[in-house]
Amino acid sequence: MSDHPLSGLKVIEMGSRVAAPYVGKLFTDAGAHVVKVESPAGDPLRRWSASGADIGPDDDGAWFRFLNAGKRSLVVDLATDEGRRELLDRVRGAHVVVDDHPPAAARQLSVDPASLQAVNSAAVVASLTPFGSDGPWADRPANDFVLQALVGSTAGRGVPGEEPYAVGGDLGDFVVAALTAPAILASTLHAVRTGRGAHIDGSQYEAMMHAFQTYRPIFDAFAPERLGGPQIEIPSIEPASDGLVGFCTLTGQQWQDFCLMIGAPDMAEDPELAGFGERMRRRDEVWERIRSFTTKHTVDELVAMATDFRIPVGPIGTGDVIADIDHFEARHVFVANPHGFTQPRPPYHFSDSRLAPLRPAPALGGDESDPADPDPPSLGLSGERPLSGLRVVDLSAFWAGPIAANNLRALGADVVKVESHVRLDGMRWASGLSKPLLWEWSPVYHGANAGKRVINLDLAQPRGREVLERLITDADVVIENFSPRVTEGWGLTWDRVQQLNERTVFVRVPAFGLDGPWRDRVGFAMTMEQVSGLAQRTGSPHGPPLVPRGPVDTIAGMHAIFATLLALAERERTGRGQHVEVPLIEGALQAAAEQVIEWSAYGNLLTRMGNRSPAAQPQGLYRSRHDDEWLAISVETDHQWEALTAVVAGLAELGRDDTEAVDATLAAWARGLPVEAGAAALWTVGVPSAPCVHAEHSARTAQHEQRGFIQWYRHAVAGWVPYSSFPFQIDGRHLPLGGPAPLLGEHTAAVLTELGYDADAIDELAASGITGDWPAMVPRPDDDQAG
Repeated sequence: MSDHPLSGLKVIEMGSRVAAPYVGKLFTDAGAHVVKVESPAGDPLRRWSASGADIGPDDDGAWFRFLNAGKRSLVVDLATDEGRRELLDRVRGAHVVVDDHPPAAARQLSVDPASLQAVNSAAVVASLTPFGSDGPWADRPANDFVLQALVGSTAGRGVPGEEPYAVGGDLGDFVVAALTAPAILASTLHAVRTGRGAHIDGSQYEAMMHAFQTYRPIFDAFAPERLGGPQIEIPSIEPASDGLVGFCTLTGQQWQDFCLMIGAPDMAEDPELAGFGERMRRRDEVWERIRSFTTKHTVDELVAMATDFRIPVGPIGTGDVIADIDHFEARHVFVANPHGFTQPRPPYHFSDSRLAPLRPAPALGGDESDPADPDPPSLGLSGERPLSGLRVVDLSAFWAGPIAANNLRALGADVVKVESHVRLDGMRWASGLSKPLLWEWSPVYHGANAGKRVINLDLAQPRGREVLERLITDADVVIENFSPRVTEGWGLTWDRVQQLNERTVFVRVPAFGLDGPWRDRVGFAMTMEQVSGLAQRTGSPHGPPLVPRGPVDTIAGMHAIFATLLALAERERTGRGQHVEVPLIEGALQAAAEQVIEWSAYGNLLTRMGNRSPAAQPQGLYRSRHDDEWLAISVETDHQWEALTAVVAGLAELGRDDTEAVDATLAAWARGLPVEAGAAALWTVGVPSAPCVHAEHSARTAQHEQRGFIQWYRHAVAGWVPYSSFPFQIDGRHLPLGGPAPLLGEHTAAVLTELGYDADAIDELAASGITGDWPAMVPRPDDDQAG
C-alpha cells in the first residue's frame, strides 16, 4: 500500500504568486510528486516579501518556501523550441498539469490546454486565470484588487460617503485555488481510472463571485428595489480595555443575547435594530452603547462572557501572537518549516491517512528526478461526471458545509440534505426580506443548495435518528459542520458511523476543532476572519480591522471536499472509510499564513494598508465624476506603468514611487470621467482597472453571459432565480446545477420511499412530527392562505 493518499500521482505546476502554487501544495502535502516548472530567472515569488524584508541573493523568500515546500524544480526556457520540447516530454508522463499563464501567452508559447492535451489526452490540464480561457475578457488584465471591485465586494465594505475598502492580502488567489482544487483532483482520479483527461478552466472572477459576496444577484432578483450600500457589521471588531475583540451576531438570537450581555435590553427590543442596515444607519448611537461596555473589560473577560451566551467571539489574531493562542498550542496547529519559520499545518486530519512530511522548498533547478512509480490513486466510480454514483448525506447548515456538499453534487454525487422543520438551517432566515414563506427566500440558502434533494427530520427524536441511520447505511460520505456537542448529542460519533457502514467517510467541519480549549465554541466565517488574522490586513491603517465577510466559508468548505476526495481515494486501496476533521479556523489560517510567516521569518508585522498594496504602485480607489462611484486601479509592472502614463496626462513627469503626487494626478483624472469610461481607457491598454460595481449588479457582464456563468431555474415559491455556476468549466462548459434550491421538506416522501418506508409509514412519521414541510415555530395557515 502507498504511504500517502496521492502517492504515485505526477503533477506539473507552471505558476507563480499563490493560486497555482497553492493547488500544487495541496497535491504535494497529500504525497503527489509535484514538479514546479520555472524560467531560467526563477519564479519571481522567490524574491518576494510582503513586509519588504531583504532576501539575500542566494536565498528565497519565506512565503515562496511555504507555498512550494516538498516540490521539485525544473528549469525550462519556454521561449525556445528546446524548452518547449522538454516541457512536452514531461507532460507525456504527467497525470495533472496546473498552469496560470494568461490565455494569449499560453497560446503564444504553445502551452495552452489544447497543445498539452495533444501530447497526453489522459492528463487533466487545469488553467487558473483571472477570467477563464474564453469570453470577451479572457485576456483583460486583472488582479485580486481589481476583481474585488468587479464582483461588488469593495463597494460594500466601509462607511457610506467615504472611501470603501478592498480586502488585503490577495485573498482571492486562495479562493480560486480552493474552489477549483476539488474539481482538479476529482477529475484526475477519474482520468486515472478511465484514461480520459479533461480541461479544468478555472476563473478567479467567477470564484470571487461565490466567496466575496453573498449571492447578491439573487438578492437583486428577489428585491430589485433594494440596492445595498457600504456597511460595517455591528457589532464586529470592538475595543476592549487591553486590545481588540471580535463578535459576530448573524442570527436574531445572537443579537438579542449580545444586547443583554452589554446591559442594553432596550436595543434588543428595538425592532429596527434587528437588521445590520439600521444598525449601520444608527451606528454612532449603537457603537457608543457597545463600546461603553467593551472598553471596561479585557479581551479575555469579553470572550468568556460572550462564550457563555453562545455568541461567536474571539481575540483578533495578528502575526506576532497567533501561534501562541492557547487553543492553537493545544492542538499543535502551528509547526516549524524546515527553513526555520513558523507556519500552519495542513488544515485536515484523518483517522487513517498520513500526509507527506513537511520538506524543504527546492532551490532553482533543484532535484527534479522521477520518484519510484507506485500505482497512482483513482476512484472506482463510473459515469459522465467524476463523482457519478457517489452517495452523500449532507447534515450541514449555513454556508461552508452546504457549499462543500453541493460541490460534490455538481461533480456528480447524489446528495441528500437532512434538515429539520423544528430547527431550520439558520441560513433560511438570513435574507433581510419581508416575504410570505420567508424561509424560501434566502439568497445564500439558494446559492449554496441549488439542485439538492432534502429530507426533513427531527433529529431530537429517536425515530428521526433512526431514519438518519438508515440513510448512512448506504452512504459513501456523511458531512456535518455543527459544534461537536450537537452532532454527538444525536449519538452520531465516528464509532457509530463505523458500526452502520464501515465504508463511509465521515467529514466534520466544526468551527475550532474536535478538541482543545475552544472545542465547543461556535463561530461563523467572520469569527474565523477575526481570529485568524485575515481582518488584520483589511481596512484603514488608522482605523479598526474590517472583516473580509465570508471568503473563509468557501475556502474551508472546499478544503473539506479536497480532504474527502483523499479519503475516498484511500478507500479504494483499503476498503475502509475514515474520519476526516477540517476545522473552519484551520482553513482560514491557510489563507492568513503570510502573517505568521513574515513575523517568524523576519520579525515584521503585516497590517492594514487601506487600498494600497506592497505588490502594486500605484494602487487605490479614485472617485469618478459621480460621488458614489469609484475606480479601482492597480499597477504591478513597469509595462503597466508605461501604459498608464500614456493615458493619464502628467504622470510621465513623475516617478512611479512618488506616491502622493501620483495619487493626486490619478484622482484628478478619474474625477473628470464616468467610472466605466475611466476603466475602459485603462484596461484596454493593459492596465488592471475596473469600476467598483454594486454586488447586486455584478452578474450583468458580457463575460458572465458568454461563459454561461449564471444558471436560471424556476423555484416554486421564489420564481426564476439566477444561480451561480461553480467557477470552472470542464471541457468547455460549466457543470449543470440541476435545479433550484429545495423547498422545505420537498423530497422527504421520495427519500423515505427509497429507504423502504411504505405510504402508511410515511404518513405516520409526518403525523407524529418526525417529518414535516412547515417550520414548527410558525403557525400554519389554511392551505389556501399558505399558497
